[in-house]
Amino acid sequence: MPAISFQAVGKTYPPVRPGAAPLQALHDVSFDIEEGEFFGLLGPNGAGKTSLISILAGLSRASAGRVTVQGLDVQADFAQARRRLGVVPQELVFDPFFNVRETLRIQSGYFGIRRNDDWIDELLHHLGLADKASANMRQLSGGMKRRVLVAQALVHRPPVIVLDEPTAGVDVELRQALWQFIARLNRQGHTILLTTHYLEEAEALATRIAMLKKGRLAALAPTAELLGRAAGQVLRFKISGELPPALAAQARVTGRIVQFQARGAADIEHYLGAVRQAGLLAEDIEIHKAHLEDVFVEVMAQADAAAATAAQETA
Repeated sequence: MPAISFQAVGKTYPPVRPGAAPLQALHDVSFDIEEGEFFGLLGPNGAGKTSLISILAGLSRASAGRVTVQGLDVQADFAQARRRLGVVPQELVFDPFFNVRETLRIQSGYFGIRRNDDWIDELLHHLGLADKASANMRQLSGGMKRRVLVAQALVHRPPVIVLDEPTAGVDVELRQALWQFIARLNRQGHTILLTTHYLEEAEALATRIAMLKKGRLAALAPTAELLGRAAGQVLRFKISGELPPALAAQARVTGRIVQFQARGAADIEHYLGAVRQAGLLAEDIEIHKAHLEDVFVEVMAQADAAAATAAQETA
């Protein structure tokens, strides 16, 4: 039995104004996450990640399909399914009238757990909150509030943990401490579902990854397999100036940084030669194996091309 199962899930939102078309946020999304897996869910803004997690957490109803947590339907068996989930949301939501320890005790009470201070103390220690236990939530920085959100999600020891952009806007120290703790929980058997825009995190942590684009599943494979799809190497350098259009069409350009996919030494020399012929100087040249970010960009481009082809065929 999978830890999480998405079965032909669709989600349609009503029109935002009269005469407008409904928004289809999810289109027939299906995949399973196995017990004990560290799973990454990736996609650009508007891909449907938050809609999918909201349905999983019971905050939104699917328009079609079914979602289960350890075999429990998130709608028909909401209370039991919710007990098995710990969700860290994107938004910083907190009660300003309580301190950190009180907040975690109250959260424990929601799940009927009494005398939970030993586990609360462990959470406070591992998340760097021990010295903030008596601080009012209003007094905490944004990064500290996010640590409390993580502790709230874990306070009832859920077997399935959902992390929705857990390190957005937080410092490097918290990221490292959080990932060490989450990796430890995963080794102990907890299932982790992570969404993040920091693709290096997903590459380092997730054993399998799904990618969404415009509400559709664009890729689903083990991380190593996805990385293996990127042939050859990546040539990366900085330039001062603008690439000729024909050359720019083959590159990925971010400000002054240019990247080319290269199958070997001949490709690398070809691209550098073309840059020189354009009268440009390549600086800080790097050659490395493809990262998950490179694969992600390629998958998103393929999804766009497939959507465009389908639209032409429909027309």
